[in-house]
Amino acid sequence: MRPTDFSYALTKYLSIYLPGQYNASQHTILAYRDSFKLLLRYAETDRSINPERLTLAMIDVPFIYGFLNWLEGNGNAIPTQNQRLAAMKAFFRWLQRDRPDMMSRCQEVMGIPLKRTSKATVGYLSVDAIKALLAAPDASEKYGLRDLAILCLLYDSGARVSEIAGLTPQDLRLDAIPIINLFGKGRKMRQCPLSAPVAENLRRYLSAWKLNTPEKSSVPLFLNHKDERIGRAGITYVLKKYISAVKTADPTLISVGVSPHMLRHSKAMHLLQAGVNLIYIKIYSILNPFRKSGKALCYARFYRV
Repeated sequence: MRPTDFSYALTKYLSIYLPGQYNASQHTILAYRDSFKLLLRYAETDRSINPERLTLAMIDVPFIYGFLNWLEGNGNAIPTQNQRLAAMKAFFRWLQRDRPDMMSRCQEVMGIPLKRTSKATVGYLSVDAIKALLAAPDASEKYGLRDLAILCLLYDSGARVSEIAGLTPQDLRLDAIPIINLFGKGRKMRQCPLSAPVAENLRRYLSAWKLNTPEKSSVPLFLNHKDERIGRAGITYVLKKYISAVKTADPTLISVGVSPHMLRHSKAMHLLQAGVNLIYIKIYSILNPFRKSGKALCYARFYRV
């Protein structure tokens, strides 16, 4: 059977454009792929269109609205619907360059508005809760030292969990001015300064795990018990394990559910509480906020909070 124009375009988009030209992360590519898997399922179950017969001409604004309604009918919340719609709009934004004869159709789809939804309140942990969390791992034990290094980096650098999972030893510079290289969305790199205590914890970790040699510079920085790169789920497990320990020791310190991303928000809130101007928290990475005097800011790097 001859491939349809939709199958050809989608394959090119997911397999060539996103990883090659756009340099999208694997997580982004998989998220877009899953959105189109659902679109194909909708076409087959609700429109009686087999995937191998779906063409670009069939995917118009009413088709997309039908897809969104189908998602809602299957229990998808508004944020999830908006995420799937964003994937569709990104595809058609690319398609109008590859198929200028379909520019009008593409722009009609791109013009579909996202559904409005209330924004959830951003939660954060208190300074005392962070202190208790960082005191929970047993730093005299190999994996406890690893867990401490992970928790310290999540908070001190304000990094996303995927950025921590992707680190290698060569991304650390632990000399006079400790710095970490983080690769964020779109594989864009930014440098973030680290506090002296965190840098010392990382030196101890590298030494204990024998990761401070040149031949280990490009291996994963954090490994699980199978000696494989620890993933997002593994880092989340580490955090929740110690959050549970803190709650058991003092139930008053943490009364909300905690995710790795909450440590990022906690860092920003603590900077604000320490008197850092909000505009600097939004625009710059001020990751080592206090000198030993507790007053002056140490470093600033471009950073999106």
